[in-house]
Amino acid sequence: MQPEDFPEDIRGHILPKPGGDLRYDCLKCGGSFPPDALHYVCPECGGLLLVNDHAEDRLRERPGPFWRRLFDYRLMANVQALRGVFCYHELLAPNIPLEDVVYLGEAHTPAVRAPEALEREVEAPFYVKLDGLNPSASFKDRGMAAALSFVKHLIRVQGKSGVMAVCASTGDTSAAAALYSASLGGAVKAAVLLPKGYVTPQQLSQPLGAGAGVFELPGVFDDCMKVVEKLSEAYEVVLLNSKNPWRVLGQESYAFETAQQFDWETGDLMLFVPVGNAGNITAVLGGLLKLYRARVIERLPRVTAVQSERANPVFRYYASPPEGRTYRPVKVRPSVAQAAMIGDPVSFPRLARLAAEYEEARGPGSFQAVEVTEQAIMDSMILANRSGLTVCTQGGESLAGLRAALAGGLIAKGETAVLDSTAHALKFMEFQNAYFRGELSADYGVASRTENMNAPRGLELKGVTLPAQGKALSPEESRIFTEAAAGEIAAALGLSPKA
Repeated sequence: MQPEDFPEDIRGHILPKPGGDLRYDCLKCGGSFPPDALHYVCPECGGLLLVNDHAEDRLRERPGPFWRRLFDYRLMANVQALRGVFCYHELLAPNIPLEDVVYLGEAHTPAVRAPEALEREVEAPFYVKLDGLNPSASFKDRGMAAALSFVKHLIRVQGKSGVMAVCASTGDTSAAAALYSASLGGAVKAAVLLPKGYVTPQQLSQPLGAGAGVFELPGVFDDCMKVVEKLSEAYEVVLLNSKNPWRVLGQESYAFETAQQFDWETGDLMLFVPVGNAGNITAVLGGLLKLYRARVIERLPRVTAVQSERANPVFRYYASPPEGRTYRPVKVRPSVAQAAMIGDPVSFPRLARLAAEYEEARGPGSFQAVEVTEQAIMDSMILANRSGLTVCTQGGESLAGLRAALAGGLIAKGETAVLDSTAHALKFMEFQNAYFRGELSADYGVASRTENMNAPRGLELKGVTLPAQGKALSPEESRIFTEAAAGEIAAALGLSPKA
């Protein structure tokens, strides 16, 4: 639809104009700074930053039904800049003009109801939001769309050139950073730092294909992150990890979409989000609070952070009584949920602040954390995939989190779970294939269960001329081969002949 085709009362709002009063707010010293430069930490005290709209109260000048109706209609607008995360322009980054918006097909990924057989197995109703259906096949594209839109805006208004973007990654961030940087036609070049041996071949191929400089470092993600932080302190670079508050801003769109996909009725939902660097869980909480404050939703859902027992600093923190909580990084061990294998999440201070605000708004227990085993992650991933869904290992982690919450009595009657599957399953097929072969490294502590294993089967066709590339069978040879192959497959499948 074109803007002139929309109802008269919202026609003038379909195309948003730049507005708001966005500021960098420091979580440490309380300082506030204008968004006229790229800041990753407070320029005065080095604290972590959030980008907040100091004119957010203007949203309450219009009732919630107006915003719901506007965002619903905007999904039909044939305007590229509004097709992605900036469909929610007024909530996201209203200071960025539409001409600067970078859109590559991200966002509005489906929330799919679990098949009935799977719900019976799990004993709870739930949906899976397939965020692997983004351009680079992960949720990271949401944040990159916002971050690179802001970079594009600065390039245009400040005449910047020769911009170098850098990030540390377990795979997904590097793919998204390289892809979105490449879309700016040489104005931004990307370099990514990866922990050698902890990125799947599929993930490694993505930044290489997008033309980024790729550096493999010894150690784990946390070691790569320290190097990237040093680069951002000492050199003129654009940091594209979730330490960049514009990244977190873009990922808030997950919360907006989820609410919209449930017709803005969120009070009986429980969202399960796997936690790595804590940027995504921060964004989900922040986005939901924005919707609530603007009266777009009337009730907040509950939110559960999920971590593997091998990378669980957030779980450990929230497992302690509130009065005795102390945050401590952990030394990670190998995890099949590689994207979440982070022992010292950069965004933890943001998470702690927003989780406290969330519980103040929704009540005690509205934010919680659960811990799952590696075995539960792999078994849950395979269970989902065998039931008609396609989830990555982090999606398996979310499903394992739901099952752990059910076992622990953490879900109230009448609640429906929404699980975040953060990437496309094909990025992590190496783990599933190794599991099926019984060859998954002992470092993961996962046993291949016989009932879950699968492998291709060959045919024992003796005395039959077999087809081969470059060699055509005679009609009679083809008939004999076809009948023999069909007969052997039918026997293996236990098929009965037609009457």
